[in-house]
Amino acid sequence: MERSSLEVADIFRAHGPAWRQSQQGHLSLGQLKVMSAIEQCRSAALGGHVLQCTACEHASISYNSCRNRHCPKCQASAAKRWLEARQTELLPVDYYHVVFTLPEPISALAFYNKAVIYRLLFEVAAETLRTIAADPKHLGARIGATLVLHTWGSALTHHPHVHGIVPGGGLSFDGERWVSCKPGFFLPVRVLSRLFRRRFTEELDKAYRLGQLQFFGEYVALKDAATFADWLTPLRKCEWVVYAKRPFAGPAAVLAYLSRYTHRVAISNSRLLTLDERGVTFKWKDYRNKGTTRHKTMALSTGEFMRLFLLHVLQSGFHRIRHYGLIANGGRRDNLARARELLHVQPVADVEANGPDTEGCVAQPTFICPHCGAAMLIIETLARTQPIRGPPHPKVLP
Repeated sequence: MERSSLEVADIFRAHGPAWRQSQQGHLSLGQLKVMSAIEQCRSAALGGHVLQCTACEHASISYNSCRNRHCPKCQASAAKRWLEARQTELLPVDYYHVVFTLPEPISALAFYNKAVIYRLLFEVAAETLRTIAADPKHLGARIGATLVLHTWGSALTHHPHVHGIVPGGGLSFDGERWVSCKPGFFLPVRVLSRLFRRRFTEELDKAYRLGQLQFFGEYVALKDAATFADWLTPLRKCEWVVYAKRPFAGPAAVLAYLSRYTHRVAISNSRLLTLDERGVTFKWKDYRNKGTTRHKTMALSTGEFMRLFLLHVLQSGFHRIRHYGLIANGGRRDNLARARELLHVQPVADVEANGPDTEGCVAQPTFICPHCGAAMLIIETLARTQPIRGPPHPKVLP
């Protein structure tokens, strides 16, 4: 099947201006900036460079990227840079993939309280992993975890959950041993699920009592304390989904997985099929269907497609990739060095960019000629024509 060349940017450029006008006052500044960034990405609006091949003298123009974290075109290079920084942090142990998902009622409440509930999702999931791993009945060690927030389902619905990548073991509490988990088994998901449910409902109730939650539409009645308590009670008893997959097939598989998940956006351009009078048609996967028809297509009006895409815009400054425990930013270097020592692995040398170990290495060119493969040089810089949309300037009164 021939791959579609349709992009999210094409939909925004064709239908965004009219839709923004119809939604005036209903879109946040962050959503407007994301739309503008995607529309202008790799176009003359952001400037670029004129390139010329050093061998065949082929010339071309390379326009600048917007580098917005919600842009489908900019995430491949961002993921590559991030993964290069992570390669030296992998340990020669099994790695496990754990997913923590919120039940539907809380997911719906999170739509109006993203900052609070997404933060709780990160913190409680990390606390759950560390608490159960620290229990001598299960592992009895200090572990590390990388958590990645996804807020969407395959059909662009609001479905907040975190993916956790966890080494299969940890440091003993005295720091003298590496404690490995059982082969092929990390931690019991039922125990993880029960603790995750209890701690999340406790923290959600605490956030309510501190006045950190907002209620709109059908949830306005939850402003009453007794009504909120009644709403929360069944959520303390229902099943919460915590899922653990088999260990990855070595460090290379961990990196391959991370490259697909860490910088993923709500929908990739490769899933888009057509843009016509019916709207936008795209591919999606029905995970509830266990048969052979899991891969389906869906058609949405252009307005509904843009609305669902923008549901997943995160507020400025919110980190959706976070590290905890042994690989938290504060003590990562020392903890990993100790783990390698206990695992009898040669330490990873820190190589300076201009140090002696790089002598004789040939730097890879940034731009490669598509015709002959030689390096291309920048012969002219093209200035950008307009900035990404920002806050309107206040009107100056005479």
